This record gives sequence, C-alpha cells and structure tokens, in this order.
Amino acid sequence: MWRKLRILLLLLILLIVALNTYFDRVYSTDWNIPLRVTVYPINGDGSDNVAEFISQLKPDRFQNLEAFFDEEASHWGIALEQPVQFKSAPLLEKNPPALDRDANMLSILWWSLRMRYWAWQSPELPGAAPDIKLFVVYHDPALTPTVAHSIGMQKGLYAVVNIFADPSMTGSNDVITAHELLHTLGATDKYDPDNSQPLNPTGYAEPDKQPLLPQDYAELMGGRIPVTSAESTVPESLNQVVVGPITAAEIGWHKE
Repeated sequence: MWRKLRILLLLLILLIVALNTYFDRVYSTDWNIPLRVTVYPINGDGSDNVAEFISQLKPDRFQNLEAFFDEEASHWGIALEQPVQFKSAPLLEKNPPALDRDANMLSILWWSLRMRYWAWQSPELPGAAPDIKLFVVYHDPALTPTVAHSIGMQKGLYAVVNIFADPSMTGSNDVITAHELLHTLGATDKYDPDNSQPLNPTGYAEPDKQPLLPQDYAELMGGRIPVTSAESTVPESLNQVVVGPITAAEIGWHKE
C-alpha cells in the first residue's frame, strides 16, 4: 500500500513539473505581454577589479538590449512596444554551480537539477516575479582570459552568462546575453560546434545575399559574421546582429 502511494506521489510530482515546464514554454513565447527579465550580477573571480566594475554599472545599461529586441520583434510582427524588459538585481555573493567542460550526459543532468534549485533560491525583487532569470558572471580578463561557455536553459527559464568586466567589451557582452536569453525561449544554436562557424543558411543573417560572402551581419544564434566559408568575425555590438527567420519562428515571432 505504502509503495503504491510513494509511486503515485512521485508520478504526481513529475506531472506537476511537466505541466509547469509546458506552461512556462507557452506563456514565455505568446508575446501578449512584455517578457520580464531579471539580471543578477556575480563577481566570478572574487576580485577587487570586478567588484569595482559591477559597482559602477548604470541602471540604464540594458537600453541597447531592450532596443534590439524591440526592433527585431517589430520586424517579425510583434506589436508590443517593449517586448523584453530588463531589471537589475543586487549582487549575488555565490557563484552558480559549475559545469565541467568535459561533462557527460549524466553529469549535465545532475548539474541542471542543482542549477535549477540554485536559481529557484535566488532572491526575488519587489513587484512582479520575473519570467526569466539571467545570472551574469563577470570576469577580469587579466585573471580569466578565457571564460566558461555560457548556458541558457528553456527548462527553468534561466541562463548563466559568462562575460568580461571590461567597458570596451560592453557591445560583445550584450550579444552574448541576447544569445543566451533566446536559448531560454527555445532558440537553437546555428553554428558548427567544432569550429564556431555559422551554418549556411540557418546561421546566416542574409542567406540570399549575392555574392553570399562576406556577410554584413551576424544571425544572433549563428553567433558570428561569416567572412569566408572558413572564417568569421565576432560582432562588436548588437548593431551588427539580426534575428533570422528560423530563430524568430522558434521563439514565437512570426508575421501575420
């Protein structure tokens, strides 16, 4: 009897999690109301330089991101004036759980469970709860010249964004943040993981351009601006980035 009750309870919990994931997916991409995104800054190195950088971040630092999503959403038929709204949270003192670079499927699953619980525990701000949580981990390039890969999770609607605490890299940091945000909405990568080259045609901003190369812009989920069939450059800001048709469809943007 007790064994059956335990199994029934487990199935009920799994059903609740599945329904919660489904409704998160539906409501985050119906675009009936603006998407609320809370950004949690984290000192990834624990260094004084990063602490100083974070302390000087301005409240209006998300304007470029909001303007980018406004313009791209409008292009794809979304009538909301400000489809994505960003809000800054106070500094988090603890780093998120780390994911090993050579993690296998089992360790990735275990990490995702720990990370989801860690994200759930993050402090809430006054007002409406966020739809998406972005944990932005800043690093001092002098101490950490190469950062861990950023990760955006649709299940749980959160992302861990690893970027540099360097004012000269604000534009490229915005590109990475926008890329991971779209991962939480169901957008998929459109580049070759072996060499980071954008895939043709899905990772090209202008797949019908003649001549095809060099491209003028990066497709957001392609990540880079193709120059030749084997070379590409990293966009310096969101001014060099667009959301392509397949990515738009994945996140629920479509023209009527």
